[in-house]
Amino acid sequence: MDGDGAVEGDVDGDGGSAGRGGPGTRAWVDGMLPPGARVTAVERLKGGWTSEMRRLRVEGGPGTDGGVTRLVLRSFHKPFFVRHAEGLLNREADVLRLLRDTDVPAASLVAVDATAAECDHPSLLMSCLPGRIRLDGRDAGRRSRLLARQLAAVHALSVPDHARPRTYQPWTSPESVRPPGGTSRPELWRRAVRIIGGDAPEYRGRFLHRDFHPGNVLFEGDGPALRVSGVVDWVETSYGPADLDVAHCSTALALLHGPEAGMRFAGHYLDEGGTLAPSAGHLYWRLLDALAFAPDAEKVAGPWRESGRGDLTPGVLARRLDDYVGALFAAYG
Repeated sequence: MDGDGAVEGDVDGDGGSAGRGGPGTRAWVDGMLPPGARVTAVERLKGGWTSEMRRLRVEGGPGTDGGVTRLVLRSFHKPFFVRHAEGLLNREADVLRLLRDTDVPAASLVAVDATAAECDHPSLLMSCLPGRIRLDGRDAGRRSRLLARQLAAVHALSVPDHARPRTYQPWTSPESVRPPGGTSRPELWRRAVRIIGGDAPEYRGRFLHRDFHPGNVLFEGDGPALRVSGVVDWVETSYGPADLDVAHCSTALALLHGPEAGMRFAGHYLDEGGTLAPSAGHLYWRLLDALAFAPDAEKVAGPWRESGRGDLTPGVLARRLDDYVGALFAAYG
């Protein structure tokens, strides 16, 4: 649920371990480039939490006439994600291959070393998509509708059984939920915990991004020309109910822009041809996602603040999450 959507960051240059993650990783990247091509600059991309993201400027190579291309290098450094890197990075590699011939604007896979057999850390190398993440309030309503359109297109993909990703995994449990400390509605939270402690509703399985939110979608243009230019971070791709992807994006919008923004997203998704469960079932999936952020969504707030949203303090996020859970019961409960 953390996301690694990237925004422009610091230039590391072409030397030292800061540039491409150590000598092993640098040699591995160089070995993946066409003859005559070389990395001339590296930018650390801000906004990620699970991995370190760098954009590589590549010059030269056959047929380029000295032109420039850009690649993105994802590397896992944190011990937890290093332990799970083989599954996460191989899953992302498989998904990028699957999406190559679809209309979903995803990166193209260049290479993957999920076990750090050659790299200093588990890594994946891919093409660089245009655009950037946008988390501010400008055009937020239009972006929400474009997010819904893109998500409906992801869910509409027909994936053969042999290529179906793993079944979704919940990101919280009744035992792990901690309500916001300042809530004036503790019974509301107890009721929410009881609901997610019940059996999951039956659902029609869909191909899920599973971590779809504004921090993992790139945009280009402004006003009427605004468009989605890329969807990133496919390491959690799963098979499950469309409601769960809608729930995750809704929670993120509620935290970024207020509960009303989170409540509107499901309607945008339905307007784009998506299908959701009846109210009781939909409430289950919405709560299952929202409660995973309790008590204050601080884990995702760090990258968001790094990306320019310094207003998203723990107190603001806790209040928005509390109000959002209340709004869910008012609408669906």
